[in-house]
Amino acid sequence: MAEYDAFLLVSFGGPEGPGDVMPFLRNVTAGRDVPQERLAEVAEHYHRFGGVSPINALCRDLIGAIEKDFAAAGIDLPVYWGNRNWNPMLADTLAAMAADGVRHAIAFATSAYSSYSSCRQYLDDIDRARAAAGGRAPRITKIPPYYRHPGFTGCFARAAREAIGRLPAHLRDDAELVFTAHSIPESMAAASGPAGGAYPAQLAEVAAEVAAALGRSRWRLAYQSRSGPPSARWLEPDVSDCLAEIAQAGGRAVALVPIGFVSDHMEVVFDLDVQAAQVARDLRLELVRARTPGSDPGFVSMITSLVGGLASADPGTVLDALGPVATAMCRAGCCGAGPDRSAGRALAGQ
Repeated sequence: MAEYDAFLLVSFGGPEGPGDVMPFLRNVTAGRDVPQERLAEVAEHYHRFGGVSPINALCRDLIGAIEKDFAAAGIDLPVYWGNRNWNPMLADTLAAMAADGVRHAIAFATSAYSSYSSCRQYLDDIDRARAAAGGRAPRITKIPPYYRHPGFTGCFARAAREAIGRLPAHLRDDAELVFTAHSIPESMAAASGPAGGAYPAQLAEVAAEVAAALGRSRWRLAYQSRSGPPSARWLEPDVSDCLAEIAQAGGRAVALVPIGFVSDHMEVVFDLDVQAAQVARDLRLELVRARTPGSDPGFVSMITSLVGGLASADPGTVLDALGPVATAMCRAGCCGAGPDRSAGRALAGQ
């Protein structure tokens, strides 16, 4: 039986005031030689909202919900939180855990899919934080990508149904269902998963399942928030181009369902609620956007179930709930460059 003595929420992080914005963006883009002009452009997205990203407040809400659900389920684990790019930084959190005597923690990342940036990079950052904490650093078991779990897909099905219900009654039945996710370079997408191409395939799987739950067979998958140079090939179509195609084909209403995101952070509230919404207005499309899981009780219950499964005598129940990806993930090169991790090692936190 694996013995765990803490739970760790690992997230992206975001600025909590105007003075945080540029340091945060430099953390995010470190080593990527991003021009200062581009950083200044992205900074304006945050300054539009007072220099505050919603993500840290959303993480605090999620932690509060997790603590209550753990208590109700009889899971006696202290809850820690560390971010990859802003306070509380993951390295500081791991140091605090070591000082508290934590030996082996279960980690849950606010990223559900398989790719370098959505899985492998979290593992690499955990490794770096453990190294910084020194020999007393706790072992960390990261729950594998959970996109397939009904607690995740069910949240989006409910949210999509509610969003469609906000459209004028005469437009609901014919509204186009557009699922969105963060675009990544095609080369990164091709390297995702043990057989390659896992990221777009997983998104399509979730989109199909959510659409089926709504009784719909027609849907589209679009991408958003690309940040690379124009010369680089990223996953397409862009959500704005998708909206234009719908309008050109005579569509009148669209429901956006951001299945690539766990919470309503900046890339949802700006890229969809501001930019995509303006595109829709220009195209005379009625547009609604489904909420992300956030601290939805179904999503929180999923986390509790996965943690309870790992902490039980039969962690195989976690693999059963997550499907084949859990046993195939975290092999050498499965999500691009990174240290070798077999699925067994990932579940053992080594």
